Amino acid sequence: MAFRVPYYSFWYSFGRAVLEATLVVIGVNHRTSRVETRERFWVGDSRLYEVLRQLHGAAGIDEVVVLATCNRTEFILWASDLAAACAEVQAFLVREHGLSSEEWGGFYRLVGDQALTHIFRVTSSLDSMVVGEPEITGQVKSAWSKAQQEGATGRFLDAVFQKALSVSKRVRNETAIGAAAVSVPYAAVELAKRIFGSLKGRKVLVLGAGKMSELSARYLVSNGASAVWVTNRTYAHAVDLAGKLGGCAVPFEERWQHLADADIVLSSTGCPHVVISKEDAERIHGARQGRPVFLIDIAVPRDIDPAVRDVPGVFLYDIDDLEQVVEHNRSQRQAAAAEAEKVVAREAQSFSSKLAAERVVPTITALHAHLEQVRKEEIERYIREAGPLSPEEREALDALTAQMVRRISSELARELKQVPERPEQDQLTEALRRLFHLPRPQPALNTND
Repeated sequence: MAFRVPYYSFWYSFGRAVLEATLVVIGVNHRTSRVETRERFWVGDSRLYEVLRQLHGAAGIDEVVVLATCNRTEFILWASDLAAACAEVQAFLVREHGLSSEEWGGFYRLVGDQALTHIFRVTSSLDSMVVGEPEITGQVKSAWSKAQQEGATGRFLDAVFQKALSVSKRVRNETAIGAAAVSVPYAAVELAKRIFGSLKGRKVLVLGAGKMSELSARYLVSNGASAVWVTNRTYAHAVDLAGKLGGCAVPFEERWQHLADADIVLSSTGCPHVVISKEDAERIHGARQGRPVFLIDIAVPRDIDPAVRDVPGVFLYDIDDLEQVVEHNRSQRQAAAAEAEKVVAREAQSFSSKLAAERVVPTITALHAHLEQVRKEEIERYIREAGPLSPEEREALDALTAQMVRRISSELARELKQVPERPEQDQLTEALRRLFHLPRPQPALNTND
């Protein structure tokens, strides 16, 4: 499969001081990196909470969500200091994954509106290997939930992910992208059909008891597979999945006999190392006496040594190979995706504008309070110098000066909210703060539709 040139803009200028916290996405995915690169930086569930703890509260990072699937690893940040936040993620990848400077150049860094649109596209399955597949929405929701459990999110990322899931639901309801979807499990079944013709009567061994294993196995069974064995390091999980599939659970240490009996082996264990080596495949092939065996590796990191492809009669396909299977439905999915892209673009623009307006509210509130304090002080000073006022005169003076303060505040608010570009809005906001010595309050998000 030809390697695709990354379509993201990788560089962001750090020359301008960032006046406000901002949304950042740093990551690799199936469009920018091969599977052998993606699996190096994959963050499994066993390490996820520790990674969240390391990054949350690190220099420049206020909030963080880590999204790790078979096709992507992304660090989604609400950063108070953009340069420092990127440096912290880079340092983490160097420390924990041996990242090189050349590899860091292959990570995309998306900021502000680009990051927001990207998150909406990912959640709506527009950035998936198989456009329209339904699994990614659940994976995004799960990543957000785990970050919340760790206390790594706050009002900003919570608002972003709540909106992203809402946009995904709208995309599903208003376009045909769901009807045109071809999922990774579906693609795996299509590959199996190419090898065997019909799957009727074929025996299946499932290594791993996760969601992708379940979905893929269900497709195999619905297409004729007759016997399903499930094995997992945690036997209770294998029993649970086998019950759902109408199959049999196998203790992990007894898997070798069933590996030799199975026509199709579906592997997605989440192990950090291979569970089937080339030598294992040679032993399986010998036990099968020349009968072909189809290995589907949908795990990242990969479960099966790529060298297995050199063993005669053993057909191995990994997650990157599955992309080739879905070409037959591309035109239908592209038409649906085009409509979905319009929905996402409108929603991202609307949400970004709302955030831009919300961002200046604390400054306007602080300015109004400052002007109100000045107004009251000046009235009192005037009375001390000019003498007492009658109740009617005091009321009239209060009404006049209060109206002036409201007029100034509302005109400044309107101007700041209507500035189309964030850099200009940031500059004007900072100018107001400096001129009137205003504090730098945290934004109070109000992103409800």
